[in-house]
Amino acid sequence: MDPRPQPNHPTDAERVVGAIVGGAIGDGWGGASEGRGARGPVAPPRRLVASDDTQLTLATCEAVLAAGRVDPEAIAAAFLRWFRAGRLRGLGASTAAALRSLDAGAPWTLSGAVGERAAGNGAAMRVAPLAFGLDPSDDGDRRLLHDVVSITHRHDEAFAGAWAVVVAVRRAAAGASLDDLLAHVAAALPDSAVRDRLRAVDACGRVTPAEAAARFGSTGYVVDSVPIALLAARGAAAHPFEAVVASAVAAGGDTDTIASIAGQVAGAALGLRAVPEDLRARLDDREDVEATAAAFAARGPTPGAGRDGGRSRTLRG
Repeated sequence: MDPRPQPNHPTDAERVVGAIVGGAIGDGWGGASEGRGARGPVAPPRRLVASDDTQLTLATCEAVLAAGRVDPEAIAAAFLRWFRAGRLRGLGASTAAALRSLDAGAPWTLSGAVGERAAGNGAAMRVAPLAFGLDPSDDGDRRLLHDVVSITHRHDEAFAGAWAVVVAVRRAAAGASLDDLLAHVAAALPDSAVRDRLRAVDACGRVTPAEAAARFGSTGYVVDSVPIALLAARGAAAHPFEAVVASAVAAGGDTDTIASIAGQVAGAALGLRAVPEDLRARLDDREDVEATAAAFAARGPTPGAGRDGGRSRTLRG
């Protein structure tokens, strides 16, 4: 049997739902292996328990749906509601600190973590839905993405990592080739360590994520995690969804986030129908994840729709 994914011509809505559901599956699959070193293939656990990677992604979708636009203040408020309700699992240190600041009354413009430890992947892991409404090549959209990132991470590398994910998801959702994914994303980024690492990983040729992780690392540092995730996602050009996620998990390290981002990009490229039902059935909170994803897709966020350059962005419905 040909292991390569067969073209299924997913609709725009199927790509949106595929990205969100695919990210949740990667999160749950990777979460069972978090902190381990790079190794061989890892089978998915019987239950895929999603963490803050998925939960903050869903909170972002809910905020956009409620506000009818990408509004950093509304997104911060949604994060705070989930935090106060005890609905967030596995929070990283920077994200947890930012949410505690919000809970104490800090404005969202000042809540994000600063300093060297703020260069984590807590923003990159949650911005995939914004790829369907924001174009980071546009100055106004890029400033808006920066504002959304800064809710939890006020660090240039955290922003570059989130920017990289948005560019990757947009390319995948457009049905473009993923063979040159790392080079394409690197070319879209400003001078940053994330950009340099993407180029360094790409220069290694056809290495596996585990091989790249052994050389460069796969920690929660955004410079490590995002390039490895996109390297795994590049495999969606030739392999089925489950093989992409398995390769991301095999990289070890911060596997929930690495596999979640890889699943987001692969899901956007292949569409929901390419995500195996067996994996979807293992997902805890499946109904909530799929319902939120479907509602977000039905809202009709369109890449590149409109330009206002302000602190909020209306999505075309």
